[in-house]
Amino acid sequence: MTFTLLGFDLARYVHETLAEDLGEGLAGGGRDVTSESVIPADARFAGVMDTRDAICVAGLPIARAFFHALDPQMSIEILVEEGARVPAGTDLMRLQGNARAMLTAERSALNTVQHLSGIATLTRQYVDAMDNPACTLLDTRKTIPGLRVLEKYATRMGGAANHRMGLWDAAMIKDNHVLVAGSVGEAVRRAVDAGVKEIICEVDRIDQIEPALAAGATRLLLDNMEPDVLRDAVAIVAGRVPTEASGGINLDTIRAKAATGVDFVSVGRLTQSAPAADIGLDFTPL
Repeated sequence: MTFTLLGFDLARYVHETLAEDLGEGLAGGGRDVTSESVIPADARFAGVMDTRDAICVAGLPIARAFFHALDPQMSIEILVEEGARVPAGTDLMRLQGNARAMLTAERSALNTVQHLSGIATLTRQYVDAMDNPACTLLDTRKTIPGLRVLEKYATRMGGAANHRMGLWDAAMIKDNHVLVAGSVGEAVRRAVDAGVKEIICEVDRIDQIEPALAAGATRLLLDNMEPDVLRDAVAIVAGRVPTEASGGINLDTIRAKAATGVDFVSVGRLTQSAPAADIGLDFTPL
């Protein structure tokens, strides 16, 4: 089954990642020196990818693409579904094919699965800590350049929803925009006059709420507010637009902030600070 994500070119990602590892275009590059010198060209391996941590799984179809890029005939069985929560010791994938191809693709495949599963796992921890089906966890644009589509895919596998994918799909008016425009209301009015349909406006004070709404904001981002202030803000908004709590939210504070009645809680740590999952790949010669 082909793995597709809007805005993500899997074949290009695999090619460029392998080319980087192989040193294509560099003097003496374009090959896996170790595998070529040690492993016979016709040698075959069986392999098992497993997790040493309890994780939420993300990225296995991408790992498969790395191996198939170097050995299209490789037999690959993905053993768990994307987004599944599995205990430590779970086998994730079985492979059988050309040994050199397996060894050359191994690190690129593992790096991807470890990184994305780490994001999905941390995201699931935040969803569990929030413990509030009436509130939706959101990611942010705090992603590694070039990996945003993949990292935001991983947050979805962990149970979050995506905030803006980029600068193009919604206006988000923050303090620097307000500084230039002169006020929250004026900044929002300029976005409205420009024909922007979705206008998220950050407010960090209660007195900014009504001007933002009057000017046409379609969502309010309530920034760095404590739970009691968030409750007051939600009461003032009274359901006129969705509300989002943001800023300094961690596993210890997310439940209290989500319980204030906000519709969303956004957390930059999901992609900015997620540790890689401990996932390995063991081979057996055939």
